[in-house]
Amino acid sequence: MGQTEESLSARIGRHLTNQRTDAVAMNVHGPFEVAYIRMWPLNLAGLGKRSVRQKLDAAEYTAYRLLLKGSKLKAILNEKPPTETELVELPEPVEGCIVPQELFPIRRHPDVRIERRAATIASLARVISERKVSKGLRSTL
Repeated sequence: MGQTEESLSARIGRHLTNQRTDAVAMNVHGPFEVAYIRMWPLNLAGLGKRSVRQKLDAAEYTAYRLLLKGSKLKAILNEKPPTETELVELPEPVEGCIVPQELFPIRRHPDVRIERRAATIASLARVISERKVSKGLRSTL
């Protein structure tokens, strides 16, 4: 879950290739746990800074509610819920699998996923024990 004013490709690259994002840097999830992405591209051209922020906040909250409603576990792995706003109409999402087909069977094998999740949970627990963290990060654990 997140929002950005940068290009969608830059946002995806930042999330999946380095440690500059909260979810990966804080060990909420590992980048190899992401197989599919869904994005709602917005046209922000011509909007002032405050209007951009309001539009992004509303879109993020609407997407959050939509994804939460569709979750089998009724939960989203997110450090903190987005700011509550009014719900807005979202554009058609852009969706896709970001794992190459030849790697998909290996990445989704239960033994490999359990090992990765265990390592991620251990790292998240370490971060929580070593730092002053948000209540949301504790509830994510």
